[in-house]
Amino acid sequence: MVDIARRVWNHKWKIDPIVRSLLDTDFYKLLMCQSIFRNKPDTSVTFSLINRNNNIKLAELIDEGELREQLDHIRSLSLSRGESTWLRGNTFYGKRQMFRPDFMEWFETLKLPAYHLEKIDGQYELTFEGSWPEVMLWEVPALSVLMELRGRAVLNTMAKFELEVLYARAMTKLWEKIENLREIDDLKIADFGTRRRHSFLWQDWAVQAMLEGLEDKFIGTSNCLIAMKRDIEAIGTNAHELPMIYCALAENDEELSNAPYQVLADWQEEHDGNLRIILPDTYGTEGFLKRAPDWLKQWTGIRIDSGDPIQGAEAAIDWWKGKGENPKEKLVIFSDGLDDLTIKELHRRFHERVKVSFGWGTNLTNDFRGLVADGSLDAFSLVCKPIKANGNSTVKLSDNLNKAMGSSAEIDRYKHVFGVGKQKSFDIVV
Repeated sequence: MVDIARRVWNHKWKIDPIVRSLLDTDFYKLLMCQSIFRNKPDTSVTFSLINRNNNIKLAELIDEGELREQLDHIRSLSLSRGESTWLRGNTFYGKRQMFRPDFMEWFETLKLPAYHLEKIDGQYELTFEGSWPEVMLWEVPALSVLMELRGRAVLNTMAKFELEVLYARAMTKLWEKIENLREIDDLKIADFGTRRRHSFLWQDWAVQAMLEGLEDKFIGTSNCLIAMKRDIEAIGTNAHELPMIYCALAENDEELSNAPYQVLADWQEEHDGNLRIILPDTYGTEGFLKRAPDWLKQWTGIRIDSGDPIQGAEAAIDWWKGKGENPKEKLVIFSDGLDDLTIKELHRRFHERVKVSFGWGTNLTNDFRGLVADGSLDAFSLVCKPIKANGNSTVKLSDNLNKAMGSSAEIDRYKHVFGVGKQKSFDIVV
């Protein structure tokens, strides 16, 4: 096992690459990329960095030259033969050859497209433009780089023994969480923490700790490279960018209203079983379920990713009951702002009513709260989202007003089309 403190202390050479593989990304990005490659390969998109914590001035913390070196290094990467073999030959979700030959031939020659970077008011404006299948693969590595460079800026001010103590405390803190989760008899939990991790090494350590501490209760990781390296399951389904971009491509309100369901119609042409998971909150869970076509009731489950998780799960249970489905046969995946105590409480409430699973993110892979006096290593909410598709602006409403994005005029239009009433605001817990 790597001595992380020593590794951090010794990384003083010119460039220490943060992202060393195109597989250092979330599994759902590759699943979505294949779907997009098949259905909308010529769509032109723009993705942009969004720092939801404006008080953290990234451009004042991270050296621009170092950031460019990291981003340029990512652009030099391509799949290795071993990585390609793993994707082509491995079994994912019980299915061999998950990735089609035409997609793999394209992916094996891919180099990520150019980026645009500038400083504005103490923040970095980082954008990516081009074809959707190419640009979307920038999201996770870009976030990983920025989060780790911010961490390095803090760690570089620490002495050797400070680093030793810091990581010892962080390891103890995480292990105590794992011991707390051990008490849950039928727990199913996965690592979802790539995008806002402390570092790749720390995420890898966290996965190893979960493997040892939770054994078969730990069902896998969203990170493809770690899944390959540790020979464990790669976990993930789909994300908000699909309905956001499908909706932006709609030519009228009728097409807009139908777009979130067209996403899932395209998805089910390729996937079944536990890959048929509904993500209903992009434009409000309540309205999504109210208008959902009957064929969606047969899908395996729902992922709750914003708003009040209890309310979201109850809405899903009521919907299944109203459709004549047995909720005990359905899967609810909680994935928003989780920590050990919330995981225990949600499991207690729902494990006898539905099948329950958890995607544990930032509080697994980047919880250094209380370990540095000024909070300078605390995790924060940094995202990279699609903002345009074929020149049209995107919109996200969410079940949490604090996660909404888009122009006020377009937000009003989307609220009208999707029947969204007054929204609640919740603190964003990373």
